[in-house]
Amino acid sequence: MSKKILTMELLNGKYGVCRLDKTESIPEWAKESKFFSATKTSDEVSIVCDEDNIPNGIVAEKDWRILKIIGPLDFSLIGILSSVSTVLAQKRISIFAISTYDTDYILVKNIDLDNALFALTNEGYEVIK
Repeated sequence: MSKKILTMELLNGKYGVCRLDKTESIPEWAKESKFFSATKTSDEVSIVCDEDNIPNGIVAEKDWRILKIIGPLDFSLIGILSSVSTVLAQKRISIFAISTYDTDYILVKNIDLDNALFALTNEGYEVIK
């Protein structure tokens, strides 16, 4: 990755990562979220959405916060996720990453948020809260 400093925005709210059966469609409760992401594979359907929208009984890991890398990012850029994940891994902070056409989103547990923000800003990343 080049030496250009990336800017990230901390999205409001707390989010959950849900696991649904591979035969399920994207549920309406997920679509009502300010931010949602859906991935369907041959094994599962994964949903990321506002944790308040997740009904009881859904398998979910909650209490995630989202850092959006301000884009759009050029497809020729190399090592963006690698550089961010390395900074956080060195601080023993687990991430869940989502990539879209325009940018990347890094989810960190709310309990790790302050440490993640400190580590990233210490490495030259700008974080807008």
